[in-house]
Amino acid sequence: MGTPDFAVPTLESLIENGYEIVAVYTQRDKESGRGRHVVASPVKQVAMSRGIRVMQPDNLKGEETVEELAGLAPELIVVAAYGQILPRKVLSLPRFGCVNIHPSLLPKYRGSSPIASAILQGDDVTGVTVMLLDAGMDTGPILKQVEVPISAEDTTGSLTTKLAQIGARLLLETMPQWLEGRITPQPQDESRASYTKQIAKEDGEMDWQLSAVELWRRVRAFDPWPGCYTRWEGKLLKIIQAVSLDGGEAGEVGKVMALLQPSSAPVGVITGDGILGLLRVQLEGKKEMAIAEFLRGQRDFIGSSLA
Repeated sequence: MGTPDFAVPTLESLIENGYEIVAVYTQRDKESGRGRHVVASPVKQVAMSRGIRVMQPDNLKGEETVEELAGLAPELIVVAAYGQILPRKVLSLPRFGCVNIHPSLLPKYRGSSPIASAILQGDDVTGVTVMLLDAGMDTGPILKQVEVPISAEDTTGSLTTKLAQIGARLLLETMPQWLEGRITPQPQDESRASYTKQIAKEDGEMDWQLSAVELWRRVRAFDPWPGCYTRWEGKLLKIIQAVSLDGGEAGEVGKVMALLQPSSAPVGVITGDGILGLLRVQLEGKKEMAIAEFLRGQRDFIGSSLA
């Protein structure tokens, strides 16, 4: 059971290592792009290319849906970013339970946005947890965990790709031990639990009153979605890549200023604390470009104010 790119390495690894996949459950196809074409989920595309049965129920609560799943007689259900809560009737079906791959070191960062949250909090380390699902939100006992460092260049996109591959390998390592009864599930420490919130499009709007460090983390955490943006001369300006710079002159928050070498960015924005150096941007209606290229076409950008 999975839907986005994060779940693809897990599905492919299970297939390539000889596990019999009786069915793949994924979210319904969605409209995408300017043409609003209907697109199948990445997991569905892989399953169909391998000739695996694909199921796309609106939810898993209906009697018919549960009966259909029970008829498949699954011994184990593997879940990776499926996008639906599994009801108790489903959790109790497989002999070996429902195993979930979660991209954080549980009980830290339960919920929908663990990868972005780790970047937003400035963590140096995140990880992957293989756990047994129960009726709660990522509250089940832990089978195995692995730590993964977060680099200064990591975005949610790059870290998701990294954790997806590591999660697939961890599952393959865990599965034989779990099926053979060689792992004792460890309860989570509720006193250390934290929850993440659903990220909304408006979260990407830059608040220049925040510190440069916070804004730099946001640029990375909200890449690829929803992206960080501000407004310049009535147009939307996306901040694609940036860097946090210490100090800088005091001045009007949101003002764009030229930066002297050896700064890592040629231009920066005054924030509530420090300077946010701009590296790559995209002006509404234009292509994404390096800031140096942008400045050649927008000479009045330096000295202006962003809102």
